[in-house]
Amino acid sequence: MKLVLVTQMLDPGHAALGQTLDLVDALAERVDTLDVVARQVRTDALPGNVVPRTFDAGSRIGRTVAFERSLAASLGGADAVLVHMVPTFALLAAPSTRVRHVPLLLWYTHWHASRSLRLATRVVDAALSVEAASYPVASPKVRAIGHAIDVERFASAHPGGHPGPLRLLALGRTARWKGFATLLAAFAQALERGLDATLEIRGPSLTDDERLHREELAATIRGDSRLRGRAALAPPVPRGEIPELLAGVDAVVSPVEPRSGAALDKAVYEAAACARPVLTTNSALAPFLSGLPLRLLVPPGDPEALADALVSLGAASQEARDRAGAELRRRVIEGHSLGHWADAVIRVVTEVRSARGTAGHDGAPAG
Repeated sequence: MKLVLVTQMLDPGHAALGQTLDLVDALAERVDTLDVVARQVRTDALPGNVVPRTFDAGSRIGRTVAFERSLAASLGGADAVLVHMVPTFALLAAPSTRVRHVPLLLWYTHWHASRSLRLATRVVDAALSVEAASYPVASPKVRAIGHAIDVERFASAHPGGHPGPLRLLALGRTARWKGFATLLAAFAQALERGLDATLEIRGPSLTDDERLHREELAATIRGDSRLRGRAALAPPVPRGEIPELLAGVDAVVSPVEPRSGAALDKAVYEAAACARPVLTTNSALAPFLSGLPLRLLVPPGDPEALADALVSLGAASQEARDRAGAELRRRVIEGHSLGHWADAVIRVVTEVRSARGTAGHDGAPAG
């Protein structure tokens, strides 16, 4: 099988896109050839059967022309094209894949249902996401295939239960919808009610508004005597250091406030893979968190409810936290491992190709 992966960048040091290399490695293990069409490739550590093609240029028109050329060079003998997270790339790829009768797939997991996503959903053969709820456009093309977590890398060798205050961690960009302002308000209330804990918010700020919001969060910490010395805002760590970071905490908090759809943040699943309880406001995670000995799901945008849950988490026994963490790791291994994800991609490619064996993209004969 030959697969073409279209993505933004291959860069192991990128704060938000570093995980794409995990996807490349897993897919390369399952195909004969994997062409990767990316704007930039900043690594030489690629499997031998991976062919990188770049389309960087100084202007949007130049990038579009370079994209079409790189994609065309990859389509010969291709069994499918998989676009990673950028609906615009799917729209640009659609004419070429249609002419060559190559199935087009899109992986997307976010709350934002942009116009380009709606259009891309119409032209792709299948839309892949973590769950149906994490793809914000309703369509029979959506296939839920789980997240792609490297469960060998994200496996804490250290049990929970550190001496001293409960150690809480929140991971992610300082985007407003991540809910860190609500988390700080809730944490301050919980401390006032007797919670003995520390909180670290750690992640990058990639846009002007994220940098502005980071300053606002820092000002909140500085201006609240309850938070000073208990809450900290820290920069991101290299992706390879995240498992060690998770090993040093007792629980992770994910207070997201998505405006539509559901953003099933991979940081939640990475923490769970490290056997750490994850307290979240994302209702789409209800099935993943059900049946645990801890209350780990609360409504979004509600500091009082989140404060209640933080106090409850602090009062829980270490045995309950350990049992919850172990069960969450089991669930990640079962349905959200990197291998599970890559197997599912190949399965969908096979299914789509079989379904198109007698019909092309628009119902015309495929030959």
